[in-house]
Amino acid sequence: MKTHKIITTMLALMALVVATTGTLYGQKADKKTETVEIKSSVVCGMCEERVKKDLAFEKGVKDVAVNLETKVISVTYRTDKTDKEKIKKAITNIGYDADEMMANETAYEKLPACCKKDAPPH
Repeated sequence: MKTHKIITTMLALMALVVATTGTLYGQKADKKTETVEIKSSVVCGMCEERVKKDLAFEKGVKDVAVNLETKVISVTYRTDKTDKEKIKKAITNIGYDADEMMANETAYEKLPACCKKDAPPH
C-alpha cells in the first residue's frame, strides 16, 4: 500500500512537471518555426539593410535574408507569434511590395530615390 502511494505520487509529480514546463528528461519543447520567401521590390543594399532592421522588430521574426538578385526576402519566424500575411503587411509598411501586396504609398514616398522601383540598378 505504501509503495502504491509513492508510485502514484511520483507519477503525479512527473505529469505536473511535463504539463507545466513542456519538458521531460531535460528536453525542451521546440517552438515551431517556418521560413517563407516573399517576392519584393528591393533594389539595393540600403533596401536590404532597411528591411532587415525593420523586420527584426516584428513579433516572432527570427531571421531575415534578402537576395537582391532575385528580389526575394526570406523570413524565418515563430508560427505561434506571427504568420506570412502579417510579415507581408510589415514589408509593405516599410515601403516595398510583398508578393501581390503593393507597398504602402506613404512609406514608399519616404524611401530614398535609389530604393524606388524605377531606380536604375546600382
